[in-house]
Amino acid sequence: MKEYWEALERLKAGCPSRVPLGSSINKDTVALEAGRKRGSIKKSRSSFGELIAAIDTASGEVDVPANKPSDLLRKARAEKQNYKELYHQALNRELMLLDRLVRLEKELARFSNVVPIRE
Repeated sequence: MKEYWEALERLKAGCPSRVPLGSSINKDTVALEAGRKRGSIKKSRSSFGELIAAIDTASGEVDVPANKPSDLLRKARAEKQNYKELYHQALNRELMLLDRLVRLEKELARFSNVVPIRE
C-alpha cells in the first residue's frame, strides 16, 4: 500500500519516475507509477477505498497544463536521459557477457587436452 501512496504523491508533485511527465492522475497511472500492473487498484477491494478517494480528489485538483515549450523541453531531456541510461545498461550487459565468454573459453581450452576415461 505504501508504494501506491508514494506514487500518488510523486504524481501530484509532478515528478513521476515510471510514467511520462504530465500524465493524468487516475487509478491506472498511480498503479503503474507504483510499479504494479494497470488495473491493480480496484473498487471491489476494500483496502483501496481511501486510496481511490485520494486519487479522485487529486485528479480534480491537479490540472494538466498545456504543453508549454519549457515542459516539452523538460520532457525531451528526461527522455534523452532515460535512453542514455538504457544504452549504458545495455553496454554494461554486453561487457559482462563478453567477460564471461572469455572466461568460459579459457576454461574449455584447459579441459580440451584431457582424455576422457572409458569404462
